[in-house]
Amino acid sequence: MSKNTSVHFEISERKVLLRIIDILAVLLTLSIVGVIFNFDYFQVTSYNWIWTFMLVLYLTVFGSVFELYDLQKASKFEKVGQNIIFTASVTVLFFILTPFYTPSLPENRLQILFFFLAIVGALLLWRFAYITIISAPRFYKKVLLIGNASELGLMVKALQKSDPNYAIVGYINTSKDEVISLGNKLIEFVPRHLSSTIREQGITEIVVASTNNNTKDGVDLTLLKQLNNLLIQGFSIKDYIQVYEDLTHRVPVQYIGKDFYKVFLFSRSNQNKFYLFFLRVFDLIFSLLGLIVCAILIPFIAVGNLIGNRGSLFYSQERVGQNAKSFKILKFRTMPENSEKNGPQWTEKNDARIKGFGKFLRRTRLDEFPQFFNILKGEMSIIGPRPERPVFVKELSKMIPLYKTRHIVKPGLTGWAQVKANYGSSHDDSLEKLQYDLYYIKHRGLFLDLDIMLKTLSAVIFFRGQ
Repeated sequence: MSKNTSVHFEISERKVLLRIIDILAVLLTLSIVGVIFNFDYFQVTSYNWIWTFMLVLYLTVFGSVFELYDLQKASKFEKVGQNIIFTASVTVLFFILTPFYTPSLPENRLQILFFFLAIVGALLLWRFAYITIISAPRFYKKVLLIGNASELGLMVKALQKSDPNYAIVGYINTSKDEVISLGNKLIEFVPRHLSSTIREQGITEIVVASTNNNTKDGVDLTLLKQLNNLLIQGFSIKDYIQVYEDLTHRVPVQYIGKDFYKVFLFSRSNQNKFYLFFLRVFDLIFSLLGLIVCAILIPFIAVGNLIGNRGSLFYSQERVGQNAKSFKILKFRTMPENSEKNGPQWTEKNDARIKGFGKFLRRTRLDEFPQFFNILKGEMSIIGPRPERPVFVKELSKMIPLYKTRHIVKPGLTGWAQVKANYGSSHDDSLEKLQYDLYYIKHRGLFLDLDIMLKTLSAVIFFRGQ
């Protein structure tokens, strides 16, 4: 069988493409505007290379903060348009206010408007082209899923939700006993016709979801031989766990079972003394700065708390930290006193116990500022899994396999689960957050930490605090 030649851009390729063309489109448009309108505020020349560097830097950083490179949002023009306006506005503001490294303000202030409109226009035109052409169905990756019936439904939902360009055409059910239906859009194929199915359906990748929960079901010898032949011919065949991790940035702990510690290769950064040293220095610097800001905020929050919450300003609570050791976390109060008369309970979305001022503190994450004291003491880090209460840890450990694994690193003020997961308090929500936490622990490093910081800034700007 000939190798399938249809074109598909991987997630990493699309993100790189967006960044590169964003920059090129803006620089090209500014050059054209400069020639047509005699625009001399910003010129792309080797002599003024530092101007270009600063513009590219601001555009890249603020594009990340305002989620221009979130692929789910990048495929929706109404979301992209809003984020482009935010990105261009803040980029231009920082550019004109940066001394020494950017041009002096022009005598004709109208050129600043041209500068802004050129950036917005370039990004809007390119992103419209991206949505129309690259995000179109012709570039979708067409996938065939092979796995057990009992798990296929959740697998399909997880993969398609994570990447809008990832199209699962159908599936092969390896279970000998179960019969399922995954809806009219997905087709169940027969294993013995695998090669012809790939050719007729234009499938570009096969994802094999082997399970450890049922040893009698799985890929049989005949299907395995067909997969091996396809692999030799250069066809793309991937393991579901790896695909799930790449697309969702989560570790699918519910599918790994007894092989967890074979799959879950802990990040080398967890034992890297160089990384841990600089992480601690980073924590100390930011905790001191955070406490200074906290001290400035205290009088204002105290007034709001007196009116809205009618209780002590600070609130401490026992949480489980690194190595399962308990500590007292410190927060600004967001609920009235005696909010748990009937014992510990989860905080829910739109919780009636959280009134107006408390909601404001949570949305802006100002309630977390006293935790910089916990970070200064070394009980927490800036980045890590959020610490839970002992009673909830005990409860979740009984329901979710390997839940306590998240305690091998310090808990954090913000984390991968906080910037990626939806707000919730159910068993499924806790499982999703654990998957994100385990992904962070597994891939922990400088670039992931930086990504979390940028996404946290986005969460604060868009009032997504929990």
